Amino acid sequence: MNQPLALTAAQKAGPRLTLAALGAVLAILVALPLLSLLPADNPLQVSAYTLTLVGKILCYAIVALALDLVWGYAGLLSLGHGLFFALGGYAMGMYLMRQTAGDGLPAFMGFLAWTELPWYWYGTSSFLWSMCLVVLAPGLLALVFGFFAFRSRIKGVYFSIMTQALTFAGMLLFFRNETGFGGNNGFTGFSTLLGFGITAPGTRAVLFLATVALLVISLALGWGLARSKFGRVLTALRDAENRLMFCGYDPRGYKLFVWVLSAVLCGLAGALYVPQVGIINPSEMAPTQSIEAAVWVALGGRGTLIGPLLGAGIVNGMKSWFTVAFPEYWLFFLGALFIIVTLFLPKGVIGLLRRKGEQ
Repeated sequence: MNQPLALTAAQKAGPRLTLAALGAVLAILVALPLLSLLPADNPLQVSAYTLTLVGKILCYAIVALALDLVWGYAGLLSLGHGLFFALGGYAMGMYLMRQTAGDGLPAFMGFLAWTELPWYWYGTSSFLWSMCLVVLAPGLLALVFGFFAFRSRIKGVYFSIMTQALTFAGMLLFFRNETGFGGNNGFTGFSTLLGFGITAPGTRAVLFLATVALLVISLALGWGLARSKFGRVLTALRDAENRLMFCGYDPRGYKLFVWVLSAVLCGLAGALYVPQVGIINPSEMAPTQSIEAAVWVALGGRGTLIGPLLGAGIVNGMKSWFTVAFPEYWLFFLGALFIIVTLFLPKGVIGLLRRKGEQ
């Protein structure tokens, strides 16, 4: 008689422990940029490299959360989210390149002997217009692609292949010099952001805190959607779409909304990634980048929101170490990790932790 009561108590304690853990992690993340402002001789000082690395991982965590919304809840495995991430990054990069060039043309345009800006660069000297592009570029592309894909009822492996083809086409387009996006080298050499030095400690701290804020907002938005009627319909759509249609629901609108929302979150993450890392090029659109994002979600536990954040942190933390210590073995390790998770951890790390907590 006591065992069910004990399980009920453990289940009730679970959410409180989760909130406590999230609060502790959030406190640490907020403290990091403040510690980076300390003098270099202070033992608590956080280096610019560490702050940039953690900021980059947080941007990837937002991408993982965005992918979990469409894969974990709607059952749409996208292998093209790297394209939306890169489009947001390029939109921010255009603004940063204009800031660096001043009244002239960006350096790569001078190298190509261009004499005027392409029409799609107009207005990018304005931060507000550039932020609109950060949202509109991935959002409109996702809207158009999703409208035709969902109207045609494309799903499953065919949807995944189409998204991978889309990001591959985007990569090939941006690699070309004549498209006006820096070709193979992309955008780099940024100097200022809103008039502030982009490498200044204060600017780095603000960008890091903005990334933390976006992550918290994205997580709160995901939780709100998951626990609403909309989220329950998405889950039903994932598990039994035909039954949902029989009940009178049109799944196309639900799919399209969460698909566009996911793309916009990726674009915002890309916009914060670029000024922190200092470069954006077409390699961010490579299909392998999007596949790696799927590994983050699978490792952490799809359909949990928290799991993908954990997966992104684990994989990218290990990647940072592997690419320094054993760079030639990273892809082998990543493939082995995905196989192990698929075979032995179908519910990811979060599922394993939950089982341990119930014991």
